[in-house]
Amino acid sequence: MQRSSRSRIRSLQVFDTELNADTVEWCPVSPHHSILACGTYQLQTQKEEEDVPPRRTGRLYLFKYQTEAFMSPLTELQRIDTPAILDMKWCHVPVSGKVVLGLATSTGELQLHALCDSQEGSSCLQTLSSMEVGAERLLLSLDWSTGRMDSSSDVRVVCSDSAGSVSVLSWDEGGLKTLSQWKAHDFEAWISAFSYWDTHLLYSGGDDCKFKGWDLRMGPSSPTFVSKRHSMGVCSIHSNPHREHILATGSYDEKVLLWDGRNMRRPLSETSLGGGVWRLKWHPTQQHLLLAACMHNHFHILDCQQVWCHADANGGSCPVVASYVLHNSLAYGADWSRLTPSPSPTQAKETLTEVGGHLRIQYESPTASLDTFLEDDSGQYIPEDITASSTTGDGLHPERDVTSFLVASCSFYDHVLHLWRWDRTAPDACS
Repeated sequence: MQRSSRSRIRSLQVFDTELNADTVEWCPVSPHHSILACGTYQLQTQKEEEDVPPRRTGRLYLFKYQTEAFMSPLTELQRIDTPAILDMKWCHVPVSGKVVLGLATSTGELQLHALCDSQEGSSCLQTLSSMEVGAERLLLSLDWSTGRMDSSSDVRVVCSDSAGSVSVLSWDEGGLKTLSQWKAHDFEAWISAFSYWDTHLLYSGGDDCKFKGWDLRMGPSSPTFVSKRHSMGVCSIHSNPHREHILATGSYDEKVLLWDGRNMRRPLSETSLGGGVWRLKWHPTQQHLLLAACMHNHFHILDCQQVWCHADANGGSCPVVASYVLHNSLAYGADWSRLTPSPSPTQAKETLTEVGGHLRIQYESPTASLDTFLEDDSGQYIPEDITASSTTGDGLHPERDVTSFLVASCSFYDHVLHLWRWDRTAPDACS
């Protein structure tokens, strides 16, 4: 049985991205964990008399997280105008000594940017390479083969696009090279992802409601499986870098499914989240924590521990252990940081409130000051200086057992990036 935990979520900073924000990624490569990238997508409508297609423009932001700064810890380092960005991912390991960020753009290009030292002594991105993966299509997603942080000379990237195709590319000093490309879905291929444990295997999901597996050794002539378990378009897939065979999928049908890749006939777990699941991210060190961006229903953190404990009990759901509800628009981008935020002086003596408290926010614009408060399940205000005994009823010591997580998220039409922290007392392991 799992012990109940105590939890608190705090908003740390809100940044106005000006253009619609849809993707955010922390750098996974040491010692650059404090670097955060955010991508935007803006549809520039034309005048009715102009017989030209609308333009899609974007902007790439680069930030640095200052661990010692309790107020506004994110500092903007750089902004680069680009085609509209639909997805982006850092390569998990250096490639030829370079820390590389990949962008999937509205022009069908895969762009690679290298993290470099600027003349001012900070960090900046410089264009490394680009390639048109497909003409007259949007590149919708990308994933690197390096999710388990394994250094390898065989670094590949998989992309999916609006024509329903999936492409696998390699990159080295000579630039990008297409290894294979095939028609994978009838409509938009919203997502593509590697199995981090066997990078000959990859997965794709599309607007045809199908979730498919592929083995690059067998060629793309036919998938290894086709699942129709999701009832709407499949838009998120992420392989668990800590547990072999485990992967998560999300869909417009508002469900998160956990799978064991050895048995794709039925999922291990099914969780309804009340909003289309656009992005899923396993925590980089905590194998059981899954972050979900749920479009019309905020951001949620799922605890999948009980799935590991009771793998034979198929069909259950994963509990939502925390929710961030401060965005006022489509919840699209979210990512865990590998950093542990330090407590501020005013937080050092605070205890945590029970799960069930709901964070609420009041502000009039993306750049306004925040007014946050907590409510309990009955809607009553929970004071910030709530006091409690030094131990909970079951002997847990919150001041000694609290783990803090740092998360960045972004939303679309209100064009904002949020930085927030989640403090949690660790629950017991399975018994």
